[in-house]
Amino acid sequence: MKIGAIVEEGFVYEQKTHLTVLKTSLFFAGDGFTAYDSKGSLVFRVDSYGPYVGDTGELVLMDAAGRCILTVRRKRPSLHQRWEGFAGERTGQKPLFSVRRSSMIGRSSMTVEVYRNGGEEYQIEGSFGCRKCTIYNAEREAVAEIRRKVDACANVVLGKDVFLLSVKPGFDGAFAMGLVLVLDQIHGADADGENGTRLAVGPTNEVF
Repeated sequence: MKIGAIVEEGFVYEQKTHLTVLKTSLFFAGDGFTAYDSKGSLVFRVDSYGPYVGDTGELVLMDAAGRCILTVRRKRPSLHQRWEGFAGERTGQKPLFSVRRSSMIGRSSMTVEVYRNGGEEYQIEGSFGCRKCTIYNAEREAVAEIRRKVDACANVVLGKDVFLLSVKPGFDGAFAMGLVLVLDQIHGADADGENGTRLAVGPTNEVF
């Protein structure tokens, strides 16, 4: 598996890392997120941007101190709902990566293109709506996973507003969190009936 930062070196973990991701509002699809590590420390946040993100098509991922580390922006016009990710506040920069639907009909997955070092490609398979997605690299190795969070004490599966983002060693956690933002936006648009399809490729195997 290729190792190295796509967004920022400080978020490339040496060990498998589980982040607890919390939607900060339940009124709209994609209102904001916070992400915490296993010690309960804040790692990422996206301030509430309400129901109007569709007008701007832009989201900002910040670290715990409020520093902008990644901007994801919807590319318009875009038949396949293409999103691009930019380092920092995006000013005058070329995109680091793009995300698009692999198909708009039937069973759909997402293709992620990273533009560094001659290019890399990742696939996202599963259902974000069910909080069950896996991110694969070009060698079909699972590098990150989104899944429902279980309360270990009560052995109860928590609601979809709280879920786990698990990242393999060497994979950029900030990049993975940026993909969560894009998936949330695409799923929210689908739920509103924008194009009538959902990101769903049937059950995926648990790989973590």
